[in-house]
Amino acid sequence: MSKSQLPPLRIMTLDVSPDSSLALPAAAPAAAAPAAGRRAVAAWLLVCCALVFAMVVVGGVTRLTHSGLSIVEWQPIVGTLPPLSEAAWQETFEKYKLTPEYREVNRGMSLAEFKGIFWWEYFHRLLGRLIGVVFFVPLVWFWARRRVDRRLAWKLVGIFALGGLQGAMGWYMVMSGLVDDPRVSQFRLTAHLAIAFLIFSAMLWVAMDLLSPREVVAQTARSGADGARRLAWWITGVVGYMVVTGGFVAGIRAGKAYNTFPLMDGHFAPPELFMIEPWWQNFFYNMATVQFDHRLGAWALALLAPWLWLRVRKAALPPRTRLATNLLLAALAVQIMLGIATLLLAVPVALGAAHQGGAVVLLAAALFANHSLR
Repeated sequence: MSKSQLPPLRIMTLDVSPDSSLALPAAAPAAAAPAAGRRAVAAWLLVCCALVFAMVVVGGVTRLTHSGLSIVEWQPIVGTLPPLSEAAWQETFEKYKLTPEYREVNRGMSLAEFKGIFWWEYFHRLLGRLIGVVFFVPLVWFWARRRVDRRLAWKLVGIFALGGLQGAMGWYMVMSGLVDDPRVSQFRLTAHLAIAFLIFSAMLWVAMDLLSPREVVAQTARSGADGARRLAWWITGVVGYMVVTGGFVAGIRAGKAYNTFPLMDGHFAPPELFMIEPWWQNFFYNMATVQFDHRLGAWALALLAPWLWLRVRKAALPPRTRLATNLLLAALAVQIMLGIATLLLAVPVALGAAHQGGAVVLLAAALFANHSLR
């Protein structure tokens, strides 16, 4: 056969356009399934974050209404049920009458008044149990369905262990007020508060990791992102410092003193800062020093957060990062206003609880800013 008689060469092509019926249909479901699993785990963790936020607010109300010592026993299972009869209420009340708080603070309290403080502590503990169930049951289900890999599983187990530690720390805190002094230890209260914020932070960070992959930024914006990232972590550190100093403010009721702003009874730094010997005890027992330390953190955040906002605006960073810094600045403004109002009005219950909840929102905004700058 001559060359001219050869049939024309036909090149077969495979149409893999999105509209083609030959476009490997199995690829999309295979990719979508893991993504759907990540979203489900993230949504569960965000629900747990919301419950921890509620726990912090209810805990604030419990503390401010002096209800935390109304239940004098630690019964994780049996204690789930409140007193169900008049005899049971009377028995519970008689146990409370043996505490230093009743003898020194609430002597002569009626049963009806006791029920008022009992219910806040009861709901606080019940919410803690609910968080444990809402975390543990889906964790087992996700694990059984292989929705979590080994690395994520260890993170979740670590968070669950922190939850157990938090429950033990809560009872350890209450025990300190059932012995001689009708107030809980400010050290144990601060540890109890700090662990709650640590649990919230861990769950939120893991959820954000599951929902948002790392951003890719232009090389020209890389140096701006690095500087903003370091500044954002400093801000998060100061928020953590505010949580700890706020715990000591609550523990020794330092918010009841120096109820003026911006000065502390006419002084930026009151002369009583180091009136206790040895000097280091002032940071834990002196109302003036403890409140001054807390105010310093607020002033630091009032400078650092706008600075971060400006740096992000100058750098060509993704919209998610700009949104995060907007939220951070807004959360800080609201939290500072709540703090000032709480101080000037000598810590009313509603404002004090709102200020404690605002700290959770501020921490969430700071973590969001950090996550967007990875």
